[in-house]
Parts: sequence; structure tokens; C-alpha cells
Amino acid sequence: MLQFLKKGKPASPEKKGLFNRLSQGLTRTRKHFTTSIANLLLGKKLIDAEILDTIEGYLLTADVGVAATQVIIKELTQRLERKQLTDATILYQALQEDLVELLTPFAQPLLLPADVQPYVILMVGVNGSGKTTTIGKLAKYLQQQGKTVLLAAGDTFRAAAIEQLQIWGERNQIPVVAQQKGSDSAAVIYDAIMAAKARAIDVVIADTAGRLHTQQGLMDELKKVKRVIAKCDRDAPHEVMLVLDAGIGQNTLNQARQFHADVGVTGLTLTKLDGTAKGGILFALAQELRLPIRFIGIGEAIDDLRPFDAMEFVTALFEQDDNATICN
Repeated sequence: MLQFLKKGKPASPEKKGLFNRLSQGLTRTRKHFTTSIANLLLGKKLIDAEILDTIEGYLLTADVGVAATQVIIKELTQRLERKQLTDATILYQALQEDLVELLTPFAQPLLLPADVQPYVILMVGVNGSGKTTTIGKLAKYLQQQGKTVLLAAGDTFRAAAIEQLQIWGERNQIPVVAQQKGSDSAAVIYDAIMAAKARAIDVVIADTAGRLHTQQGLMDELKKVKRVIAKCDRDAPHEVMLVLDAGIGQNTLNQARQFHADVGVTGLTLTKLDGTAKGGILFALAQELRLPIRFIGIGEAIDDLRPFDAMEFVTALFEQDDNATICN
């Protein structure tokens, strides 16, 4: 088996366990995409333009997107013309290198400055993207980094969203500022930030109502929320995190474009990667939106929200059985 990206010191048992969960979470995408490529290259001794054309088709059907696919195939074609792709193993490794290179500039962790308190994270996204669940997981992650956290139940359209956030708060002993359903979302978040200031809490994570990117009235409300937050701190929100459901494929691009145009997205979180064959959408988002990718969600467990690492992601995407090989 090609052991690309696994050189160096052996991984610790904990690190290996985390990688195995990531690899398992990407099973459907891997079967749809990388396994097809491995099968294509099985036993091939000559690499030609026809093979690259087939790989191009696999990239497109895996939702890698036209722009990202063109970049990758152009690079592979140039390598082929320079006679650098002398066998299947080299091509397989070159493809992984190019995918890592595409993603790496956008794999940017969420860094909280020590001199900002509270650091305000405004969570946005459409209904069903996993936004409220992501908030709970993100809160736990930040706690594990030694940060104190307060949650703002700014999704006042759904009573269930308020209750869900309160459950997360109780589970992790995190305070939640909430009002009854139908309350003004901006007012709830404003109160939460002022409470965090009074209690010297490090981070406020503010939920907002899920909305379609095409609902301009609701998008305008998000703009109002941002204006109100700025009254507490002119630099806030310090992060506008857009939560996207990886399972909807190319439609995530439309969502991201509109949210970014309306409220200035500063970071992306991709959820539900474990339930889709469309994990290639990460490459499309990176190439076309050029926004930081903060986290990916690969399961239901509390620690299945993890900081995005380009090399780790591609390695897991190309993981095969130990006995697998792409050449005779």
C-alpha cells in the first residue's frame, strides 16, 4: 500500500485513534472517489492522457467542483508532459500532493487572541445544517482548551433550538442566556455578551435562526444582529462561522457565497461528512470561496468535531486496507 503522508515518527495511540475515526467517517466519500481511482490504476504500467481524463470525471462526480478539478488536472498534465508520472504509484502520490497543496492555505485553525474578552463567535447557516449541535461540540472543544464559554440562544424562532442549546449547556456546565420563543434575537445576543463581560468569560458562542440563503428578509435580520453586537465591541463578532452540510454537495457553494456577501463569513465548518459521498466539496469550497476552513464534523460524538487539517484529511481520504495495492 502507498504510505503517503505517514512518514516520520509513529503516531501516538490517541492520535491514531483520532485518525481512524476520521478515516471511518470518510468511508462513503472514499468509496465513491479514491477507491475508484485506485481501481483505475490497478496494474497500470503506462500513464497517459486518457487516464487523466477518467480521473477528471471521478473528481467531478465526487463534487470536487469544476474550478478545483481544472487546477488538479492541469498540474497532473504538466507532470505527465515532463515525464514525471512514470507509473501508477507516482501518479497516485502526485494526486494526493496536489490535493493537499490545494487545501493547505485554507486549513486555518480558530485562534483566540489572549487580549480579547469575550471573543464573540456568531454562528450562521441554513436549517438542518447541524448548526446548534456544532455549537455544543465547539463549546466543549473550547472548554478543553481551557476557555470559559457562554452560549447565547439567538435562534428564537424555534423553541426546540433554545431547549437544545440549554441541554448542551447543562451537559457541559456552560451558562446559557435565553429568552422565550419569539424574542428579539439581537437583544438575546446583546444580553449574553454583556453578561460575559460582567463574568469575565472568554468566549460567547451565539446561535442564530437557520435560514435559507435566498430569504433576504432573514438575511437582513442577521445584518441587524451584527450591528447590535458591534455596540458591545466594535470589533465583534470576531468570528462569523458558517456551518454547511457537506451532504448537499455543490449547493453549499451557493449558500456560502450568499452568506459571505451578506454578513462577511470569516470561517467555515463542514458537518455530516460521515453520512455523505460528497466530501470532495471541501476542495470546491477551498478553491472557489477561499475562506478559512475551521472544523469538520465526522460523527455524532462530542469529539467528532475536529479542527481541519489538510494533510490529515487527504491521508484519510486515500486510506486503504493494509493489503491494498495499486500496482502489480
